[in-house]
Amino acid sequence: MPEARSVEGIFKRVKKLMESGNTYASYDLAAAYAHGTMGIRQDWTKANELFLKAGELGYAGAYFDVGNSYNNGAGVEVDKKKAKYYWELAAMGGDMRARHNLGNMEARAGNNHRAWKHYTIAAKAGYRESLEMVKQGFMAGCATKDEYANILRTYQERQNETKSDTRDKAALISRQMIEEKEELFVCGYKY
Repeated sequence: MPEARSVEGIFKRVKKLMESGNTYASYDLAAAYAHGTMGIRQDWTKANELFLKAGELGYAGAYFDVGNSYNNGAGVEVDKKKAKYYWELAAMGGDMRARHNLGNMEARAGNNHRAWKHYTIAAKAGYRESLEMVKQGFMAGCATKDEYANILRTYQERQNETKSDTRDKAALISRQMIEEKEELFVCGYKY
């Protein structure tokens, strides 16, 4: 497939990949509808449909986005039970942002033990926001010094495992793209 250089070409390429069952293309197209990029008019209803499809194809992060839509009423009515359901699917698939949100939801409901479990799992997987919640819990007396030290050590191990020059360069490019609002990569293809 030749490289597409125009917005229309990118859209056609992504749509074709999505129709062939490409999980990431479904997600990228959903994100385009959600944010009104790739020359597409913003349409949260369509975005949620495509996020759901990407989730069903195995991309846990897409379920996280569906959960956010239900939590915030983006293209759907606010429904906290559905938000929790989709965040649970995402968390079971390994999405730590969803795991953190579940912790927040449980904390608001007064289920501090369940919240603590979610934050601990996410922090041990390397999720910084959950580590901050664990730290706050430790300072409030919810964990011993040894428990906190163990979580902190595991968090740092996960951070070290993911460090590389390539990742650092990718993070820099990503920040630059966000700052410049350029769409340089879609579905892993450079444009």
